Amino acid sequence: MSTPTSANTSLKGGEWLIKESNPFETFTPEDFNEEQLMVKDMCLQFLETEVIPVIDRIDKQEAGLMQSLLDKAGEQGLLSTAIPEALGGLGKDFVTSTLVNEGLGGGYSFSVALAAHTGIGTLPILYFGTEAQKKKYIPKLASGEWKGSYGLTEPNSGSDALSAKTSAVLSADGKHYLLNGQKCWITNGGFADIYTVFAKIDGDKFSAFIIERGFEGFTQGPEEHKMGIKGSSTVQLYFQDCKVPVENLLGEVGKGHIIAFNILNIGRLKLCAAATGGSKSALNTTIRYAKAREQFKTAIANFGAIKYKLAEAAIKIFTSESALYRTAKWIDEKEVAMTVAGTPFNEAVLGAAEEFAVECAILKVSGSEVLNYTVDEGVQVHGGNGFSDEYIISRAFRDSRINRIFEGTNEINRLLIVDMLLKRALKGKLDLLGPATQVSKELMSIPDFGSEEEGAFVKEKKTILNLKKCILMVAGAAVQKLMMSLSTEEEILMNIADMAIDTFVAESTLLRVIKLTDKQGEAAAAIQIDMFHCYLNDTADNVNKYGKEAINAFASGDEQRMMLLGLKRFTKTEPFNSKDARRRIADKLIAEDKYPW
Repeated sequence: MSTPTSANTSLKGGEWLIKESNPFETFTPEDFNEEQLMVKDMCLQFLETEVIPVIDRIDKQEAGLMQSLLDKAGEQGLLSTAIPEALGGLGKDFVTSTLVNEGLGGGYSFSVALAAHTGIGTLPILYFGTEAQKKKYIPKLASGEWKGSYGLTEPNSGSDALSAKTSAVLSADGKHYLLNGQKCWITNGGFADIYTVFAKIDGDKFSAFIIERGFEGFTQGPEEHKMGIKGSSTVQLYFQDCKVPVENLLGEVGKGHIIAFNILNIGRLKLCAAATGGSKSALNTTIRYAKAREQFKTAIANFGAIKYKLAEAAIKIFTSESALYRTAKWIDEKEVAMTVAGTPFNEAVLGAAEEFAVECAILKVSGSEVLNYTVDEGVQVHGGNGFSDEYIISRAFRDSRINRIFEGTNEINRLLIVDMLLKRALKGKLDLLGPATQVSKELMSIPDFGSEEEGAFVKEKKTILNLKKCILMVAGAAVQKLMMSLSTEEEILMNIADMAIDTFVAESTLLRVIKLTDKQGEAAAAIQIDMFHCYLNDTADNVNKYGKEAINAFASGDEQRMMLLGLKRFTKTEPFNSKDARRRIADKLIAEDKYPW
């Protein structure tokens, strides 16, 4: 792999893997403007004053309560951040709308209902609707007067969404489509006014329709009893010769998959944002409990084992958040560039998200698994109390689990990461072959032990570069060896995906701390640098582990030995005292009484 070139504003999805990124072209939470900070604060205040005080009532699904909270959110503009002003929205940029998802992410079941309404409940019509459809539905969805929902999943079609059985046929008079079938796990389904529903016209043309509550032949089942997000309405939808006016066809006949998959790209990034907000909330709860709870005549926050858990949660949040806003800004800049070039609003947003679909899948996995770690260890810090419904951390634990299933399971997203990278390469959108070939040549050459470049973070930059080489080496060899059968070797694909996830997050964090150090100085950014180094060391170990598992699964003989040696060489890091670093991080959290970054 040759020395990568600096990133530029025309960056394409996946190019971070073969280029060295410029920290001063990345966007971080420290770059939020005053308005964005005010928006985030407004979201947190809304949760504190309107949602958390009634959280038990929400979980009992008190009649009308969720709808009234969504109404209040609508009054404050929290349902319409991403909607153009011409359609009754605030017309804010993509980063700001992402920040709203984070800010409202600590609202448990309410967060799910709001995200479903503003995302899959609204965006399909906003991005794929006709002018008449948008004028009819979007203003009322933006205000909250109408609530939105989305029906894709069926009892026998989950991850394999295109195998859906719900059917649609044109009526004899040509004025309606008659829908027959069933949808399940429908968020907001019990109270929504508007549903985007997918069905196959004439048995094979997968298409989308706008369904209104009250349409003849459309009914909803009872509320599901769930492990978590108990306050979120989840029902089945039933269609028995449901009459849908032909003008309620959404998009083109047979093009429903385009709607479903494009909306998922945005949804995955927004899920990461909400999970980040939930993680910060759960960590704050855990920090305060650890400070208040005393055992052996001292607060348990003073024990090293507890400090490790607090620090590790903070590390995971900080690093995942770094990748989140880096990607959100990429999408925002791409959308703006496409709009300036004359691309219509809806095509610009969807095109920008599609360009960075790989990164959106990475974020979905990262954000949901960070939340999973944070709430799980939060329960552990609470001990027996964490197992009691009297403590809110137990709700956070239950509610978090769904996030590894929503928006495509984490397994599906891991497979998609590699699949989309390889498809981009095959289409000529991403040159993986050249850099992978360079890495192969480097493995055959004598390592360069010459003098190294001097300066801040030089060794860390080299480590990131080497981790990328590991991904290219393993992926390139797997493609060459397994060819078309690689798609069936899911364990290998997930190994490669995990290498990519950890490396992308690590690089995003490096860019953030370089930029932060330049702005504030090394002393002021010392804790953030500690968090980065802890994560980088773990990432190098993880990449070695995942790479080794993959190589041993498909290679043998000299090829295997050469790649394992290369893996060892490329994942070598400088010695680092992570124990002391984590204690410094935990001490900062304890002193601040919260996650402060």
